[in-house]
Amino acid sequence: MGQAHRRSATTEVRSDDAAWLSRVAQEASRGAGGIPVELLGDYLSLLADAAATGRKPERAELDAVGLLGRRAAELGVSAGNAVQLYLSASWRLWRELPAVARSQDSAAVSRAAEAVMRAVDRAVASLAEGYTAARREMVQREETQRRELIEDLLRGDADVGGLVERAEPFGMDMGQPHQVALAAPAGRLTEADAVIGQLERAVVQGIGDRDVLIATKDGCIVVVAPADPARDGGSPARTLGELMRAELGRTPRGGPWRITVGRPYAGSYGIARSYEEAREALTMAVRLHLETPVIHAEELLIYRVLLRDQPAITDLVQTVVTPLAQARGGPDPLLATLDAYFATGCVVTETARKLHLSVRAVTYRLHRIATLSGYDPTDPAQRFTIHAAVLGARLLGWPQRELPGAT
Repeated sequence: MGQAHRRSATTEVRSDDAAWLSRVAQEASRGAGGIPVELLGDYLSLLADAAATGRKPERAELDAVGLLGRRAAELGVSAGNAVQLYLSASWRLWRELPAVARSQDSAAVSRAAEAVMRAVDRAVASLAEGYTAARREMVQREETQRRELIEDLLRGDADVGGLVERAEPFGMDMGQPHQVALAAPAGRLTEADAVIGQLERAVVQGIGDRDVLIATKDGCIVVVAPADPARDGGSPARTLGELMRAELGRTPRGGPWRITVGRPYAGSYGIARSYEEAREALTMAVRLHLETPVIHAEELLIYRVLLRDQPAITDLVQTVVTPLAQARGGPDPLLATLDAYFATGCVVTETARKLHLSVRAVTYRLHRIATLSGYDPTDPAQRFTIHAAVLGARLLGWPQRELPGAT
């Protein structure tokens, strides 16, 4: 008797006008905010069949719903709206099912309800799985495209037209000036994704509602951001650097950080140029033992001038500084003394305090430097020469490395 009843109900549903299911689907679509009705596929027929026969959804039917979930993700429909569409369609269908609306058998209605709810549960789970898988693939694909774009921008890819086209989905106007900043951790960069996500939110919020590209490269965090010359009347490079410093200071990972910022330039080649400036500034900051947490490329122009004529600066270091290697204990203590002496404005008492030495010890070292090099750092007329020679030694990596051309 029960099987005959189910066969009769099935015949009734399947022979009914298809316009009924179509109408329910359209109402559900409108109720879910106008989501495309085709995302329901054969879902309503699946529910009607489950109510009439009590059967569970087959694997192929659930896979089809999963594909619809992927399609929803590709169309940009939110996961919540996609689920809302299915649930809206479910209750609208239930109240009009012939097996329910016309049945006087409470047990039959109960069995139909159980079958429908079971089908809804499995179908919505398949929908969510398909949606999640598609979103994950889309995020991975976008991340790959983002990394490749950043690599080509930093390298200065010759395909300018291709770069402009690839940068457009990320909100980048290549005709506007951009700048590049590097953040180098004190040690090995760990949990980079968490740091990048935190930093990206802060930079976007601080600079404005424009896309910012952030990635890791050679152990550093690279930030490509639009320039904003109007912010606070200051330089955009300085603004970006301070934003990064403030945000990275809040994370326990990788600190303390050294941040260098290239100057802003327009065009795709401008990004590569700004990156080279930031990278060169980072190299100089390490060699010069600069303690400033944020360093801007324009602040190191004098050092670039020194390195531009490398034979001349090498000759200066060879003549003025290398004689300090004759000192007992090597040149390092005397070089450290000169660094502190120049950093404190050539004040002996401040130098002694900075080095944790007595004034007498500092005075002795300065005298020893004058004796070995032939240049007296306390003589204003000779001070510039020895200061330039010390900076040149730091830039060339002496005494840790041999001078270029040395035999």
